[in-house]
Amino acid sequence: QVQLVESGGGLVQAGGSLRLSCAASGRTFSSYAMGWFRQAPGKEREFVAAISWSGDSTEYADSVKGRFTISRDNARNTGYLQMNSLKPEDTAVYYCAARRSGIVVVTPYVYHYWGQGTQVTVSS
Repeated sequence: QVQLVESGGGLVQAGGSLRLSCAASGRTFSSYAMGWFRQAPGKEREFVAAISWSGDSTEYADSVKGRFTISRDNARNTGYLQMNSLKPEDTAVYYCAARRSGIVVVTPYVYHYWGQGTQVTVSS
């Protein structure tokens, strides 16, 4: 069993930066792929970024490419999402997720573990 806890959300002006963290419990986290997803009010949960268990493979949604960077520190059982050049349309609740496979996948339905989410609000 893996438990995930996100932190680092908040209110930021457009053009600003935030770094989200996802702290995982459980010794098996280092063998799991990890993803970040977001959900804005009235919208479906959407893929943001994902990283393989080793960190050598990543995927990004087109809307965040070049602005967001996903990474992980398996020694610390923690994943990160560095978000730069934030836009108002990035406003959402951000969730980290882990799946019992090391391979990157962009659909949320194959992720087995989810955090509670952290709010990111970008003002114009």
